[in-house]
Amino acid sequence: MEYKDYYKIMELKRDATPEQVKRAYRVLARKYHPDVSKEADAEARFKELGEAYEVLKDPKKRKAYDRLGSQWKAGQEFHPPPGWDSGFEFHRSGFGGSGRGSGRGFGGGKDSPFSDFFENLFGDDISGFSGASGGARSRGGQSQDSFFSYGGDRHATVVIDLLDAYEGATRQLSLDKTVLGANGRPRQQKQTLNVRIPKGVVKGKKIRLSGQGDPGMGAGKAGDLYLEIDFKPHPLYQVEGHDVTVELPVAPWELALGASVQAPTPAGKVDLKIPAGSANGRKLRLKGRGIPAGNGSASAGDLFVILKVVLPPADTEEAKEAYRALQRAGQFDPRKGLGG
Repeated sequence: MEYKDYYKIMELKRDATPEQVKRAYRVLARKYHPDVSKEADAEARFKELGEAYEVLKDPKKRKAYDRLGSQWKAGQEFHPPPGWDSGFEFHRSGFGGSGRGSGRGFGGGKDSPFSDFFENLFGDDISGFSGASGGARSRGGQSQDSFFSYGGDRHATVVIDLLDAYEGATRQLSLDKTVLGANGRPRQQKQTLNVRIPKGVVKGKKIRLSGQGDPGMGAGKAGDLYLEIDFKPHPLYQVEGHDVTVELPVAPWELALGASVQAPTPAGKVDLKIPAGSANGRKLRLKGRGIPAGNGSASAGDLFVILKVVLPPADTEEAKEAYRALQRAGQFDPRKGLGG
């Protein structure tokens, strides 16, 4: 019996995550599916890939398989060491040591989706094998009912206005999508989608559109489309998570004496009180005036206003005299304390 290196078959490292296993299967299944692949050994590779995925997607089977160790080479003569499956339960009803069994066509035979290697280790313990049902036909016309593959997920970025996150919106998005033509071969087609932007969405949030990914093969379902949110640059606002920051120009006397002014927010102007004696660059917090709460967010963000002093120009005689009066009255030394 030949050893099967399932990680090599799926072009994975042994520490691959479950998501990486799933992604690798989707990519390779599309590449080697007998209906569309031009590879000479596509049908054999597809069958081998389905077996590898059956093991590596199942935590129980993968853990047991990993116990065999990594010193084995693909194609090497192999016999399971005694006690290798201690602590694991696999159904082997009707299977002898050769892995050949009764009545189901399994056991590495011509019509089996599994090799002798798999049958010897796991018998007929099949956890929703990805090749179960389908109805696709191979190029030679032979039924491929035991094979299908799910369509891959697609990922795209949708750029929205900051106000969309405050109020919600519907945006039209145009993408290139892979579809299967009449001849069964994939081709590109323009797709227009109306996407609902939920209120409270933040940068990096992903919107899932079920069934809008790449098409499956056979009876395989289409994948999903994931749209990642990004914001258009705004001349006033900076965004971090649900919090929004804006710089507010203020006059020197508004900082010194205090004032009530209007401050801009993406949802409209609000009244802001500037405390007397505020310093240039002081940050004032308007609680709950940031991006509203959305799904998975317990509360709205905050709006932070940074006070930025703007000096009046000394471009008239009156303005110059006002500065001279301030100089005489205040006797202010901005460099006091520097020493030297």
